[in-house]
Amino acid sequence: MQDIYLYQPQRSQKGCFRLVLLLVVLVTGGIIWLLVARHRAEQAKDKAFEQELQQADQPVQAAGGIEPSSATSASASAQPVTANRPTPVPLPPKYAANQPDPGPELIQTAEKRYAEKDFPGTREVCFQILDASTDPSARTRAEVLLGDVNTTLLFAPYPMEEKVDYTVSRGDTLAVLAKKYKTTVELIQKSNNLRGSLIRLGDRFRILNGTFSAVVDKNANDLVLYLNDRFFKRYRVGTGEFARTPEGEFQITDRVPQPTWWRPDGKRVPYGDPENLLGTHWLSLNIRGYGLHGTWEPDSVGKQSSAGCVRMLNEDIEEIYTLVPVGTTVTIK
Repeated sequence: MQDIYLYQPQRSQKGCFRLVLLLVVLVTGGIIWLLVARHRAEQAKDKAFEQELQQADQPVQAAGGIEPSSATSASASAQPVTANRPTPVPLPPKYAANQPDPGPELIQTAEKRYAEKDFPGTREVCFQILDASTDPSARTRAEVLLGDVNTTLLFAPYPMEEKVDYTVSRGDTLAVLAKKYKTTVELIQKSNNLRGSLIRLGDRFRILNGTFSAVVDKNANDLVLYLNDRFFKRYRVGTGEFARTPEGEFQITDRVPQPTWWRPDGKRVPYGDPENLLGTHWLSLNIRGYGLHGTWEPDSVGKQSSAGCVRMLNEDIEEIYTLVPVGTTVTIK
């Protein structure tokens, strides 16, 4: 009986040891499996993004054989995107009074390229129209096409001559990149399909490397946005009643989403309150109390009816907010 009593604990200890060993093996295997799965997921994510950039670089084969430009591949440092731009439509010689305006003919070419989704080619021809034509109808249509094409190219990871390809290095954040290239965090996110603010070493982005400026015309009640001094898009705005909107050259000093409005009597009116007049976004100018903002009264846009600020449709001020950083020049005339 004593021998049996002494033998049982030894067997129990050996069984416990085997159980512990099995648990260690299972836990270690599980950790290894998780690490492998995570690595494969990251590889799949990188591959998907690479394919997206490659697809954006691929020319769109059109029925007429016209192809948009393609960009160089991403490099370890920021380099300007050098595109194989389509051959410009040859312009006629500087036309005299007895020569036809080139606008009507060129706008047909621009419409054709736009229908074929040759957006770089559409840009090329529309810029030629604005440079060489005085035909009002052709110029108006060219501006509409440019506004659509410019935002389409900029708000997606397509190649564009104003963009650079950039690979994230150590110490980079979206705020750092936005400051470096004088753009906005929101534009970097939108143009690269980023849903958050987290970026990783080796991520590849396309970033705008250009300068926006805006000109507000109080008589026409419109705002023209320029990129590197070339037309980007035209927006309808509302300006001050009795010419209250100040004139001159100003800079954007602050960008505020969901702004609070302070009434003239000092009362604070929070965002979302029906009495708040500022819409969804506010862009301060370096003149106290004035700025660009949205509105909940779309019928007031296009009129001189505000207290002095420049008001826009909410969807338009949201777009402007995404595009322009602090320091952008706004000229009001």
